[in-house]
Order: sequence, then C-alpha cells, then structure tokens
Amino acid sequence: MSARAVLSALRTPRGATALALSTAAARAALGVVAIAAPSLPLRPWVGRVAAEEDAPRLLARALGGRDLALGLGALAALATGRPARGWILLGGLADAVDVTATVAHWSSLPRLGRLAVVGAAGSSVAAAVLAQRSTLVARSRS
Repeated sequence: MSARAVLSALRTPRGATALALSTAAARAALGVVAIAAPSLPLRPWVGRVAAEEDAPRLLARALGGRDLALGLGALAALATGRPARGWILLGGLADAVDVTATVAHWSSLPRLGRLAVVGAAGSSVAAAVLAQRSTLVARSRS
C-alpha cells in the first residue's frame, strides 16, 4: 500500500477512529510502563546511566501518569461515543513538547534514542492531527 493510500484511508472516519484508538491504547500502555518500570522508557531516551538515577525516574513516573491519563481519557471517550478531539489533541501537544525537549538536548542524548523519540513522538503528533479530523472522533457516535 502506498503512502498516499494510507493517508487517504486515515482521512476516513473509520480510519481516523482506528488511528485514535491505537494511539490512545499505546499512550496508556506507555504510561503504565513508565510508572511501573521508569528505567525502561528512559534508557533509550536519556541513556543507561541517567535512567538509573532517582530524579529522571521520578520525572518518568510523572510523565507516565500524564500519558496514562491522556490515553485512558481518549479511550473512554471513544468507547462511549463522547467527543475525543480534546484528548487526542492534548496527547499530540504533549508529544510535541517531548519532541521539542529532545531536540533542545539533542547532542547530550544517545543517538538511537533521540531518533526513536523524535520518530515515535513525531508520528504521534501527526496521528493526532489526522485522527482529530474525523467526525466520529470529534463528536459522539450517533
């Protein structure tokens, strides 16, 4: 399937809703992991040594709470037919901040980790922009 075909499919209400659901579920899962085992998501992002220090792990748990809340909020809205646009856009905003912070500290971060974070968070921002356009995501399902 070409990139154009994928983008076209994602612009449909069904495709945008599926994208919103998968992004929200991934966000909630990342939140659980960050709370329970903060070194796991930290290690590729900030490096092995920093990932084992108390202050970065505390921040990872806090960010995990953010991601868990945003992901569960979007999932609950989508499951009940309530508007999910706000949840999805706020998740995209959080990921845009993650990209900005990563770029601001680019030279001090592990090469593969910084590329992975910018790629994953950047794609989440794009997914939020695409998914929020769906009328099923924007309004309750009637």
